[in-house]
Amino acid sequence: MHHSRGKSKNTKAANAPKQKISYEKKADPAITEYAVRALNWLRKAEFLMSAPKLNLCVEDSGYEVAFAGRSNAGKSSAINALTNQKQLARASKKPGRTQMINFFSLGNPEQRLVDLPGYGYAAVPESMKIVWQKELENYLIHRKSLQGLVLLMDIRHPLQHFDVMMLEWAYSRHLFVHVLLTKSDKLNRGPANKVLLEVKQQLKKMKLDFSIQLFSSLNRQGLEELASVMAGRLNFTLEQSQQFDLASIPEATADELEAEELPDTEAVEQLTETAAKEP
Repeated sequence: MHHSRGKSKNTKAANAPKQKISYEKKADPAITEYAVRALNWLRKAEFLMSAPKLNLCVEDSGYEVAFAGRSNAGKSSAINALTNQKQLARASKKPGRTQMINFFSLGNPEQRLVDLPGYGYAAVPESMKIVWQKELENYLIHRKSLQGLVLLMDIRHPLQHFDVMMLEWAYSRHLFVHVLLTKSDKLNRGPANKVLLEVKQQLKKMKLDFSIQLFSSLNRQGLEELASVMAGRLNFTLEQSQQFDLASIPEATADELEAEELPDTEAVEQLTETAAKEP
């Protein structure tokens, strides 16, 4: 009898971490819900304006996240996949021709996505490159509403000269950067993850604490992760996704907050029961 009791204690002990894992997994749906709502919100993107230089840009208020990268890193494809609009960001047939800073509003003009001119393409005359580079630098250094950069790099050619320059500009300005290793569908999963790890290590060596992910416009890999990161930086809230006027929402009482937590508690209990039944 003692032996079987001991066994049941062991079984209980073995189940405990399972329950804990289930509980932690339960936290994911909130993130997933945020990502899904954020993706839906980003689909509201509308073209606002183009500007050839900083002093002609949209008024410098609110929040904006800018997409930057080499001309052939897949910037237009990424923006179109993220916003689910095939023609929102038009890719030029000749990379390096998109010379404007393009602004897109996201439901309201105070939350914006910005498409920066592609950089580092050899076919562009040197004098032109210098002008663009100056404007790009002006924008990155002086734009107050800029909350961060999404820096795109082709997974097969990461951390080129211009990419490193952008990372250093961002670091010097205390700007947040989220690195997208694009065209990840061009590599198998193992090699893609190997590059991801290598670039992470390089950033660490450079003392850059930036986030990074794999991304493919073609098979839509990494869309939710990118949407979550952007929405967080653009001050997007779940309430906003339901089109509430934030100013008109009264403060929640303690009772209401408790009531809101009930469904989660029930879900956790259900998961705990399921975990306990698992062999």
